[in-house]
Amino acid sequence: MERDYHCCATCQHFQVLKHPVRKTEYRCARLGYATKPTYRFECWTPKDIVVERMRKEK
Repeated sequence: MERDYHCCATCQHFQVLKHPVRKTEYRCARLGYATKPTYRFECWTPKDIVVERMRKEK
């Protein structure tokens, strides 16, 4: 179940920074560097809504 949701976009530390001049930037607030929504790291902490969805699907 976790593998269906495990990616940076579903992590509570994932940030989307929209700049008026530059492209949209995706960052990990916990690790402090750029990432992409589809990347996966071992430090994944799912958002509350993702935890709820995983619980419902069990």
